Amino acid sequence: MEERAMTAAVFDPTPCVLGEGALWHPDSQSLIWFDILGRRMFQRGQSGAARQFQFDQYVSAAGRVTPDSVILASQNALNLLDLRTGAHEVLVPLDAENPLTRSNDGRADPQGGFWIGTMGIAAEQGAGAIWRYYKGELRRLFHGIRIPNSICFAPDGGHAYFSDTALSIIHKVRLDPQGWPMGEPEVFADLRAEGLNPDGSVVDAEGALWCAQWGAGRVARYDTNGKFTDAVAFPAVQISCPAFGGAGLTTLFATSAAEGMAQPGEQDGAVFVAEGVGKGQEEHIVLL
Repeated sequence: MEERAMTAAVFDPTPCVLGEGALWHPDSQSLIWFDILGRRMFQRGQSGAARQFQFDQYVSAAGRVTPDSVILASQNALNLLDLRTGAHEVLVPLDAENPLTRSNDGRADPQGGFWIGTMGIAAEQGAGAIWRYYKGELRRLFHGIRIPNSICFAPDGGHAYFSDTALSIIHKVRLDPQGWPMGEPEVFADLRAEGLNPDGSVVDAEGALWCAQWGAGRVARYDTNGKFTDAVAFPAVQISCPAFGGAGLTTLFATSAAEGMAQPGEQDGAVFVAEGVGKGQEEHIVLL
């Protein structure tokens, strides 16, 4: 068990207060990510400058819908966003009656659903939840969560993962053929003894889970049994969300954040890239 001694490059230097929601968009061969507190979404191919989409609410996560549109999680709604024009429309309200919450981590499942976490804007204890949108229906799956993160899925759609960052535990739950949870979640990886904080996660093509660990400057890999195998170090302390992308899905991207840092470093809040550390699975399409 070791941390890989490799050099991670800066993919995009634009500083994010709270970089999150990394998503490789295969149709456009581009990375999408967010600055939640800056109310911005970015999109960038592997060359050229990033496009910026500015919103009047917090935005945090996206999922593929068509080659030119994504489902977009905002502070109080799930929206359909046209990537060509930036126009967006509400699909369904998201915890809209509660002005104290916002969206956080989210990802599409293999069955075509979109899971999204909500949390207190000030990370209030127990204010958060995890929801699933599937073919027009939104259901709350889990509640009483402080900081919902690590939402990702086994390649065969048999189970989902999620965490409450504040508890330092990654959970695993079985899914039925339509992608709805079955039974109670179980512990997949308990990181409390190491003092690690699980943030965004993604599952690779082999079923291993790659977890960004806030405050540890790394993305750690856990096998299908929840056993740590190794980690990739990045030159920023608050690494927040990984995504596999690029040619062959062998490039690991990672967002970071400068939130709460008295003296952020030059690269805190940037997006990073590490080549050839694993092979990801293509992000799934959300069924509206």
